[in-house]
Parts: sequence; C-alpha cells; structure tokens
Amino acid sequence: MTRLSASLLAQALRGVVLPAYDRSRITPGIVHLGIGAFHRAHMAVYVDDLLKDDPSWAIIGASLRRPDTKEALEPQDGLYTVAVRDAEGTHPRVIGSILKVLDANSEREDLLALMASPAIRIVSLTVTEKGYCHDPATGELDERHPDIAHDLANPAAPRSAPGMLVEALARRRAAGIAPFTVMSCDNLPSNGATVKRIVTRFARLREAALGDYVEGVAFPGTMVDRIVPSTTDADRETVAGLIGAEDAWPIMTEPFTQWVIEDDFPAGRPAFEKAGAQLVEDVEPFERMKLRMLNGSHSTMAYLGYLAGYEYISDVMGDEDFVRLIHGLMTQEVMPTLDMPGVDLGAYRDQLLDRFRNPALKHRTWQIAMDGSQKLPQRLLATIRERLAAGQGFERLGLGVAAWMRYVIGIDEKGDNIDVRDPLALRMQAIAADAGDDAEALYIGLSGLGEVFGTDLAENQSFAETVATHLDSLFEIGVKQTVNEVVG
Repeated sequence: MTRLSASLLAQALRGVVLPAYDRSRITPGIVHLGIGAFHRAHMAVYVDDLLKDDPSWAIIGASLRRPDTKEALEPQDGLYTVAVRDAEGTHPRVIGSILKVLDANSEREDLLALMASPAIRIVSLTVTEKGYCHDPATGELDERHPDIAHDLANPAAPRSAPGMLVEALARRRAAGIAPFTVMSCDNLPSNGATVKRIVTRFARLREAALGDYVEGVAFPGTMVDRIVPSTTDADRETVAGLIGAEDAWPIMTEPFTQWVIEDDFPAGRPAFEKAGAQLVEDVEPFERMKLRMLNGSHSTMAYLGYLAGYEYISDVMGDEDFVRLIHGLMTQEVMPTLDMPGVDLGAYRDQLLDRFRNPALKHRTWQIAMDGSQKLPQRLLATIRERLAAGQGFERLGLGVAAWMRYVIGIDEKGDNIDVRDPLALRMQAIAADAGDDAEALYIGLSGLGEVFGTDLAENQSFAETVATHLDSLFEIGVKQTVNEVVG
C-alpha cells in the first residue's frame, strides 16, 4: 500500500478531511518538545485549524528521548492521521501542521539553533511530569537529577527539557533576540508557574544574570484535555482502510477536546480562540478541576481496574460498583474542594463518566497506570491534603492510593507479573520484596517515599489508617470485593 505523504495529498482521499491550506507556504513559529501522541491529537490539531489564516505558526517537533516519532513521520513529510472514534464509527483527518521532527539526541545543535532563531516565538512542551526533572512533592527543580547535573556541567549540550530551554534562551539573550514564550501542556499543578520556577532555578544555577533574564520570560498556564489511547497495529490497519494509504503512526482519540490557556504571549501567538480554545486570565481553577476529577478518577480506575482484570477503561465502566465508586469519588470527595463559579461541576462529572464509557476508545488501564509516583501528588494527594485539613473523609481517594501501592509491587491477583513503568520502579520493588506478605510493612515502606508523599502525609495518622486499611483489604479479599464494600 502507498505510504501517506505530501504527494498523496494531491489525490482525492474519499471521506478524509485534508489540510485546508497550501503546505508549501507554511513556516515554523512553534517548536514543540516531546512530540508524542497527545500533542499530535491536541495542540497540533488546533494549529492545523489556524494555518489557513496565518501560515507562520507551523510546528517543528522534537523527540527528546527516542527517535521513533521522527522515523514514523519523516517518510510521510510530517503528515499523519487523527482518527476520532465514537459510537458511529471512526472519522479520519490528515494533519499537516507539523513540518518536521528532530531527534534531540542526534540533532541537538540543529534543535538549539532553531529554538534560538527569531522565527520561533513559542516553545511548547508535553514531556510528561517526569520530563521536568523536578520533585513532584514540592514542585522544585531536582538539583541532584542526573540529567540536571549533566546539563549544568555541559550547558551547550543539554539532555533535559529545562536544559534545552535555558540554553536556547541564553543564545537568544546573547544575540539580542527577544525570548520565546514557554508553554507547558503537561498535567502539572499550576503548570505555567511550576515550569517557570523549575527553569528559572536551573538558569540561576548556571548564571545569576541568566536567571534574572529567564525570570522575565512568559510561561502561560494551560489546561489540556483529550483522551488518547496508545495506537495498536489493528488501529493502523483500520486507518489504512479508511484513507487508502499506510500511516506508520496514526493517532486514535475521542470527539471531545478542551484547551484553556492563560493569555500571556508577549512574542505573539496564533488565534487559538478561533479554533475553540478558551483564553482566560487564570487557568488554575480549570487545571485543578481537570487534574482532580478526570485524572484522579482515571488513575483510580487504572490501578483498581488493572488489578481486577479489566484491560480498558470502558471495561471498568461496565462494572456498576466501579461506576458508583468513581461517581462518589468525584461528587463527595473532589467536587467540594473545587471553587468554580459559573461551572456546573455535576454536568462536568456526568460528561466525564460518558467519556469513560466510550466503547470505541480502547484506553488501556496499564497505559494510564504508568509513572504513578509522578502523578499521584497532583491527581490524588493534593485533594486528600485539603480533605484532611478540613477534617473530612477520603475513603475513595484513599482506596486509589492503596490500589497504587498494591499495583507497584509488580504482581497481580493471579500471581502474574505486572510491567510497572515508573521512575521509582526499582526502589518500590525493593520495598515490596522487603515487606513480603506484610501489608502494613508495605504501606510503611512506600509511604516513606518523600518525593511522593512528603513528610506530612507519611506522618499523618488518619492518612495511615485509611490507606493501610484499604491496602490490607486489597490483599485479603481482592479488588472487586473491596470496591463493593466501599460503595456498599
């Protein structure tokens, strides 16, 4: 079968939405670090909608760790398919907003030179929580992180996202070029302010004056939302049948998409609002709503669902006890912590439950379970801290934390190995090995991970009683019976 490419766009692909602009006329205005599936399902689609009106905002992507995205898209001239799945079927659209993908490992200097050029006015990121080399419990730069140590010793050849940003900004300062805007699209609390704090600290460790310069750079906050499962070979076959061409890495996603952006772009920006984004003065309430309601529910379903034998989130939602658990988690424990005047939180909750039920969206519990040590502080623990401070219970949130502890030992309820993907996986498995079959010892060991729980939760008696009791129940009677008892 013919490979998707620019030359193929000249042919009429029946039933396929194609770029509504001349790709030969578009020029880059954005560099995106961490060009994974989520970015290509989300921001790249918004930009694709806008290039017909302003062709100066195309994207150059960069893979910081692996060249697989570059290898997939380079033979396709940067083109790929976004396939939206709903109950009526799969709806393909070819996206052309990404002009090129660079591999930061082999093309580092090209990437830095591009970021330092005047044409680039925004550098955006989806590098996941762990990509910022920070302590998720404090939101501060982890100055002992090996990539940070490397980048401070070798500032012109950085490995990390903070190192890349600061080196490019340093070059712009030296050349008298105004700084670009840094826009994180990752699920971090107060992501704009948090990334600014991390990057500014790194710059100040390099040079005090450079830190002062970075302090003046704009880091707008964002809230992003679209469910993007991993692409399978079966998905590739489906897309090939729909577009009549081979696409090495199509993106499968849901109809829903949301983007809330703090409007702070001194160097200019695309007219994101014309593509459906919401530009606001303060994005933090929306970000907190999404992190706690969607992401907190997702993580809870992922750990419990995987252990219960459910492969996909839609399978979890086929179990009425789990539906009641997640409905109660959002309604009784999360929504009271949110101050959102003018927002119908009950309607948002119901919309989330409907999205989770989408049977066409094969979102694997194992995928969502990755990097839990980086995600728990924002998705579950921040809400628990507020509930504790108010003297309120957190039974369902506590069960989510206990499920994570049960999951990371790396053995499921049938005795099969779990492929735990997490920066702390080796430490957690060592703790589990020392604890053996003792649930209390496992709780003590894992809650002692300061970068996850801090000292306040580790030493809180109410937190210990709630989570340890649930953890013991997960071992004694299993996930499904534990969930049944909690909702019963």
